[in-house]
Amino acid sequence: MEITNNGISLGTLLKQRRVMTPLTLYKLSAVSGVSSSHLGRIERGERFPSASVLQKLAAPLGFDESELFYLAGYLSPPPSGLEEGKADYIGRQLDPYVKSILSEEPLDIQRALIGILVILKNIARASKGG
Repeated sequence: MEITNNGISLGTLLKQRRVMTPLTLYKLSAVSGVSSSHLGRIERGERFPSASVLQKLAAPLGFDESELFYLAGYLSPPPSGLEEGKADYIGRQLDPYVKSILSEEPLDIQRALIGILVILKNIARASKGG
């Protein structure tokens, strides 16, 4: 079972995103062209998706292809700082999982939580001496 950078399996991450979207396996199968049985095996960790399957799943699940390829281990991590066209409204890159969770909250809650994250990041940076 492959583990993503946030400590959970890719299949679990894909299932969480599918449920949050919300899509059933059958609806995701219909829009992606990947069979529902294959999707189920991926979600259970019995199969690891190929790059072509990830390409088909990216848009319906709300992922950027490069983001999903990174999570699957096909790409190395993006350089720190801004990624062209992928910055949030305060100009900082958000972790895909955090971004997906925040997207479900009202805008004022999103802003407050991002502010807290920025403060925590600055505290961590200051405690490292840089």
